[in-house]
Amino acid sequence: MAPRWKGKSAEAKALEDPMSKIVSQLSSSLTQSNTRGLLTGCSVLIAVEPEQTELLTRACFGRPIINASKDKQWFQLGTEEAFYLQYYLKCLKIVDDDDCEKSSDELWKYMKSKTKTFPDLFKAYSHLRKKNWVVRPGSQYGVDFVAYRHHPSFVHSEYAVIVSSEEDSNGRLRVWSDFYCTIRLCGSVAKTLLVVNISKHGNGDPSPLCLDGYSVQEHIITRWSSEQSREDQTSSENRTNVELFFRRTSPTVSSPQ
Repeated sequence: MAPRWKGKSAEAKALEDPMSKIVSQLSSSLTQSNTRGLLTGCSVLIAVEPEQTELLTRACFGRPIINASKDKQWFQLGTEEAFYLQYYLKCLKIVDDDDCEKSSDELWKYMKSKTKTFPDLFKAYSHLRKKNWVVRPGSQYGVDFVAYRHHPSFVHSEYAVIVSSEEDSNGRLRVWSDFYCTIRLCGSVAKTLLVVNISKHGNGDPSPLCLDGYSVQEHIITRWSSEQSREDQTSSENRTNVELFFRRTSPTVSSPQ
């Protein structure tokens, strides 16, 4: 499925302002301002200046919170977003209610305690973010994430992402009905289903260092249509319109920048 740009000039604007450049500017700005985030529940709150507000918005990290202050804007970051800024980009310090800074190991254990599958979700999130995809929550579509080629104001989300793990025997997409329902939903909202499979190779998850031992495989899953191969009578006789095909895409799912 080709990118669905919002307007004739959207693609050109996106190419002129690549996401990698925006994220780099955000990282530098947060580092210079010594930005600190407050850990609260399953999110992190940060108060930022107008410059960081613009960069967070353009880079699609977190969501703004309405407040009465004219000088500061509060943003709420999800766990994957906050840990990505703290651990990989090293541009955000995170503190608890007692104003004690959390190390990466401490933050990792805390987030695992809140979400059992956090290691898998974060590996998938960081994998796509490093490829300059914009990754946003996908709960409204019944998936883990949705992935955009650039800012949502320029383009519609291209992929509905489900994260799976070979070690998780109780995960989704284990039976035919799960596949069918998910693919029908993705089709109705004009998205392609992307399954990101995390292989741990026997490694545990005691600290974020384990992420280096994980590998990622991407699979695009779509519905097979007989109209696409009507001339191939031999191969189509024993197929149906709802047959699935799997196409391994790694490492070709990447940003156009």
